[in-house]
Amino acid sequence: MAGCSSCSTTAGGGGCQNNGTCGTSDCNKMNSFDWLSHMGIPTVDNFDVVEIKFKGGRKEYFRNVNHLKLTTGDPVVVDVPSGHHIGYVSLQGELVRLQMQKRKIKNDDNITKIYRVASPKDLEKWEEAKNREVPTLYRTKQIIDEIKLEMKLSDIEYQADNSKATFYYSADERVDFRELIKVLASEFKIRVEMRQISLRQEAGRLGGIGVCGRELCCSTWIHDFKSVSTSAARYQNLSLNPTKLSGQCGRLKCCLNYELDTYMSALEDIPTIEKPLVTEAGHAKLQKTDIFRKLMWFSYNNENNWHSIDCDRVKEIIEMNKDDKKPFSLEFDDVMDLEEDKTNSNIDLEMLDKKFSSKNKKRKKRKPRPKRPTDTPVATKGEKPTGQHPNENKGRPPRRKPSNRRKGGENRQGASPQQTKPNTDKNAPRASQETRANPDPKKPQRSNQKGNRNRNNRRKGGRGPNKNGNQQNEN
Repeated sequence: MAGCSSCSTTAGGGGCQNNGTCGTSDCNKMNSFDWLSHMGIPTVDNFDVVEIKFKGGRKEYFRNVNHLKLTTGDPVVVDVPSGHHIGYVSLQGELVRLQMQKRKIKNDDNITKIYRVASPKDLEKWEEAKNREVPTLYRTKQIIDEIKLEMKLSDIEYQADNSKATFYYSADERVDFRELIKVLASEFKIRVEMRQISLRQEAGRLGGIGVCGRELCCSTWIHDFKSVSTSAARYQNLSLNPTKLSGQCGRLKCCLNYELDTYMSALEDIPTIEKPLVTEAGHAKLQKTDIFRKLMWFSYNNENNWHSIDCDRVKEIIEMNKDDKKPFSLEFDDVMDLEEDKTNSNIDLEMLDKKFSSKNKKRKKRKPRPKRPTDTPVATKGEKPTGQHPNENKGRPPRRKPSNRRKGGENRQGASPQQTKPNTDKNAPRASQETRANPDPKKPQRSNQKGNRNRNNRRKGGRGPNKNGNQQNEN
């Protein structure tokens, strides 16, 4: 026998010696901790029935008639109706008596015996038998499809003496598999036993990881499956969504029964609402109930605003409605209570207003706006730009002069717009701001009388003067 890797036991040492707490291979699957092993019970009156575990978490009870010294995890050869089989010791001592009482198994002559501790030859022969399970499973599924039987084959278990195989299947209806047994017995040369299991047992044999992130409960510690109904989900205020409430087996999750007793005891203090509550503010309909906090949410005429009140207040309103009385609202009995609550709630707001109104608000000083410097003069042809302002030595730039161009009026110096017209000569150098503002008075100005005359002629129907200056008529 190979030693356990996590317990650091040597080969042939006799199991894990951890009383069911080893975490390797099958040591922790469907196992129980022997909490009576260190209680100092006299060995003379020790219970001689041992619990043996087989493939898929199946457990059976055998009698230790030869008084073998066994340890949890030892492989033993046991007596079965059609030969012998090998299993592992999972529990022994007085705790086995309690387990048998729990499962209602009688301590009579029907309990078979343990032959011996398995030898290396027994284990080698058992390994050869187990290696046949997977090929047999695939071939059997092909035969089922050929015969067209409505059944689902989930697992196969070969006996240690390689003389018998048990086929586990699940089906919705009764299946006539007599022809299937004949084909399997002739092909594999073994005795065939067909055993129907439920979908929960099938999930327990196959194993897997649940939505909680842990290994399935049916494959670890549950051995007695109880019926689960949708009423368990209603009592816990869970949404009746089949995809969320069903497990990997396709049935309702077994964990719905875990906290059902706690919810049932908490629901005793919560009143049952058969019809909406009647108040002067309107009819209040129940929307949600917090069972453990004992709060109930109502809404007026199916509005989006929900009002939460405790269960004691709900009972008062129900008694008032029975006496044909209507409270002002869910929270208040009459108008006086409402006004008092409003005044009490406004006291804090008035104190805050007085607190902040007494303080003088300090205005923040604005930063001085930086003054915008004027443009530097543009250099004419033949001159190099100095990059200095003409009034640079005075400490600050000069004030920018206003624009001299104005529509339909005179400028500040009294000159007409004709006199302030800029020079249109392309070859002339670009004048500075001062030059544009003060044109040369000796330079003749172009008159605009001729343009006015041409516009008047166009209004009368003429084409205007030609190149020689003469008027052209349409005729």
